[in-house]
Amino acid sequence: MGEIDDAIERADRESFTKAPPKTLKGQVGFLIRQFGSAKAVSRELGVTADSVNRYRRGARKHARPDVAAKIDDLVKARWQPLVRKRRRRQAATTGGITVETRARFGYTAPIGTTDDGRFRRLTVHLPPEYARRLFDARDASASDRQMRGIIADGFRQVYFQDGGGRALGLSEVEINDIDYLDLDY
Repeated sequence: MGEIDDAIERADRESFTKAPPKTLKGQVGFLIRQFGSAKAVSRELGVTADSVNRYRRGARKHARPDVAAKIDDLVKARWQPLVRKRRRRQAATTGGITVETRARFGYTAPIGTTDDGRFRRLTVHLPPEYARRLFDARDASASDRQMRGIIADGFRQVYFQDGGGRALGLSEVEINDIDYLDLDY
């Protein structure tokens, strides 16, 4: 997973309407319902099916830290899929997406202007079309570089060119050296 994919996952997790299970027993019970069996969960976690059943029964109250982290990630990745889908659909049709980042931006500009990339801290609200393009690219297993290109194109249009009101000669924007990137929708 890349930085953009991680940011989408974090934004998805912020949209939960109900908190996921917190106890090991509750989390493993949820995973067994999702995967269908303790054996399937054990393959995902890299532990034995007996261990999974002990977690489910409450006979083992604590998992190893690495296994506990895997369990938590699996639960959060599968929690409330319909809520996630509804929020993404809303962002892609009416709401748009807000991108907050600190990164180095480079661009192709006309002769006589500077095209030196520099770090900028930006918070920009992109229209729904960019949210739709970003979600479609993620669903199609696009690379992090391709998703960066979608966000960079949105920044070019909305921030650098101000919707067509300035910097009209600016043809391409690139996002490099991302310090952090957060999404909200």
